[in-house]
Amino acid sequence: MSDPIEESLLLAPKFDADGLVTCVATDAGSGDLLMVAHMNAEALKRTIESGEAWYFSRSRKSLWRKGESSGHTQRVVEMRVDCDQDAVWIKVDQHGAGACHTGRRSCFHRAVPLGQTGAVSLEFRDAVKAFDPGSVYSKK
Repeated sequence: MSDPIEESLLLAPKFDADGLVTCVATDAGSGDLLMVAHMNAEALKRTIESGEAWYFSRSRKSLWRKGESSGHTQRVVEMRVDCDQDAVWIKVDQHGAGACHTGRRSCFHRAVPLGQTGAVSLEFRDAVKAFDPGSVYSKK
């Protein structure tokens, strides 16, 4: 028998012990995976209300709107939750050259070669820089 939340239309995200839920962002047009981040309750609320992607930075322990430093914003086209509501998927229109703070369109620009034993070296894939992060992000 399934959990009632799995069939319900009530939004009831299951935040982890740190009060976060994983969020996957993909390009609404191409379907490309752009980034994975986290949302707390406030980031989720602001995303739903504004239609702009908001996240919670675990390293800075603060709320942030995607693009507030870089200008590379994400307009949410569709938001979904998985069956047990412990993950969020947003399809976005990525405005600006890229989603990754390293200057690339996607945060997923390195591949792990399969079938290897021992130490594994990553391979760059679609890793051309779309913008210069040094000129976009400022230290405040």
